[in-house]
Amino acid sequence: MSELISSIATGVWTPVLFLLILGGLFFFLYSRFIHYKYFFHSIAILRGKYHNPNDPGQISPYEALSTALASTVGMGNIAGVAAAISIGGPGALFWMWVTAFVGMSTNFFTSTLSVMYRGKDSEGTIQGGPMYVIREALGKPWQPLAVLFCLCCMIGCLPIFQANQLTQAIIDIGIDSPETRVMSFGFLGFEINTLKFIIGIILTIISGMVIIGGIQRIGSWAGKMVPLMIIIYFFSVLAILIVNISAVPHYLWLIITDAFAANSYHGEPALGGLVGGLIVAGVRRASFSNEAGIGTAPMALGASQSTEPIREGLVSMLSPAIDTLLVCSLTALAILVTGVWETSGASGVTLTAMAFQSALPGIGKYLLLLCAFFFAITSLFSYSYYGSKALTFLVGAKVAKYYDYFYLATIIIGAVASMTDVMNIIDIAYALMAVPTMVSGFLLAPKVLAEARSYFSRMKAKGDL
Repeated sequence: MSELISSIATGVWTPVLFLLILGGLFFFLYSRFIHYKYFFHSIAILRGKYHNPNDPGQISPYEALSTALASTVGMGNIAGVAAAISIGGPGALFWMWVTAFVGMSTNFFTSTLSVMYRGKDSEGTIQGGPMYVIREALGKPWQPLAVLFCLCCMIGCLPIFQANQLTQAIIDIGIDSPETRVMSFGFLGFEINTLKFIIGIILTIISGMVIIGGIQRIGSWAGKMVPLMIIIYFFSVLAILIVNISAVPHYLWLIITDAFAANSYHGEPALGGLVGGLIVAGVRRASFSNEAGIGTAPMALGASQSTEPIREGLVSMLSPAIDTLLVCSLTALAILVTGVWETSGASGVTLTAMAFQSALPGIGKYLLLLCAFFFAITSLFSYSYYGSKALTFLVGAKVAKYYDYFYLATIIIGAVASMTDVMNIIDIAYALMAVPTMVSGFLLAPKVLAEARSYFSRMKAKGDL
């Protein structure tokens, strides 16, 4: 079964890879780089310079981006990057960078549309996201794409990967007793690790305390925790790089050269060879991490209090930059400069833990555990919002309220499941979510560009640019 799931994931991702990369390049070139020119303006928006709490929406632009980052800056940055390095070596990071850079353009277009074409749910609350863009802007003929997006979103945004890898991190780093690690019990013919089951229950309780409060509470928690966790992680990896400073230039160059040589790639060939396989591995992990083109960021930014769609597009543009160009690069460099990627044979969060412990003996693994806890918990909070929002679109808000309870139950499943199967299932759902998001973005791109030109002209006339 695991081999079948893996084959399906690879087969689905091959065409989606072209969709995301070439689609991102289309947005990048079609925009004539207009959004990149106003990068510092996006920072001003994020700081709240133009925020009006009376504008339609549910949370501030800062809380909206924090909610998006809470889902993207998660275990994908710690475990997903490690998985990419263990399979593809240094070159995988280069293709993650490429995906993130063009993903900034993708997020600008798709999140702008999410505010331009907001709709109302069954309770009359203003909502945004690819499914509402399709319904409000493209109409009934395109409705099947909206349904596809929502169905895949409810699977792709389940917390099983985050719960799986946080549980593994707690066991690897915090539990020294071999006997305790392997304790298990039988249930319906399955052998379940006792410790993982207990950790899964605790994570469910913690998550439930925030999730049941809805997007306002999720946005409030994300706004407080996201900056803290990124700062802690940044300085932890900075210490590792300082300890191994002599190796940094070598690996920065190797990241570029190995991207086209694939000398360290250990996976299956794709797109005609090993380099193709390396590209697929890098794009898959980057897309899982920063979610550009997948459609989750537009759902978060669609809840932002705003009457100017371009502002939310500019804020959303920052998400891939922070997630992949900064946080994923930090993880990759920590793994590379310590050399554990060549000697340990480990993958996922275990590999990252080895890198931290190798460079910072004694304290390193506990710093990683602290970061992993914050990364995973904030992701567990925000993903529930996406799945609930998707179900609300399909069946209405009253029934969708029960999704949160189903979501919380799957945290326990994720805690005890196989990492390989978990990653492949999420990958399949994510790949299919990208199709409606990108197709609607292509069809409505002229609307975004017209809105952008109007917005920047008005801002210049006011002297705000």
